[in-house]
Amino acid sequence: MTHKEFGVVGLGKFGLSLARSLMAHGQKVVGVDNDPDKVKVAAEALTQVYQAEAVDKIALEQLGFGELQEVIVSTGHNMEASILITLFLKELGCKSVTVKAMSRDHEKVLIKVGANAVIFPERYAAEQLAAKLAVPGLIDYLPLGTNIILKEFTVEKWAGKTLRDLDLTNSFGIQVVAVKGLEDKQFVFVPSADKSLQKGDIMAVIGRGEKLLELES
Repeated sequence: MTHKEFGVVGLGKFGLSLARSLMAHGQKVVGVDNDPDKVKVAAEALTQVYQAEAVDKIALEQLGFGELQEVIVSTGHNMEASILITLFLKELGCKSVTVKAMSRDHEKVLIKVGANAVIFPERYAAEQLAAKLAVPGLIDYLPLGTNIILKEFTVEKWAGKTLRDLDLTNSFGIQVVAVKGLEDKQFVFVPSADKSLQKGDIMAVIGRGEKLLELES
């Protein structure tokens, strides 16, 4: 695993949760917030935490945020602050800045001042939940295009057939990315086209939601 040092500006619910998740993935995380209570909580979990006004360019420079490989800006509903912080980080030389946005207009301004990526956590969570409710067996809703999902199937009527026999890619535009047999502890990724399926096997497939709903394994 490649270890990076991330910066998180704003240690509210989203910022702190993201920072903790990055730490759980073995990354280093430097956080900053102007709220002493949030700093105290974050200090127990992150590599380094500072109490400072991130809208102060000099403070960001002194804390070394411009030298970090990736910085995530999550300043709650303070759009002006997120815009200024993004501008300052790019002026200080930060290679990649991801910013939590409140609206499409906010997103447009962030991109104009240099944001490399803009996220809408609430919208993404809503899309994930809607997909899981609508598509039984869904593993993940992927941001690769319109309604692209990763879904599990348990093999029933396809038992005894090979992936070549099924030809799901040409018939449905669906790709089988992994298969796990009843006795297997882990999935076998990129299975051979000549692999024979057994009843009870679990297949992980990727494709458009409407196509996956047409399948019966």
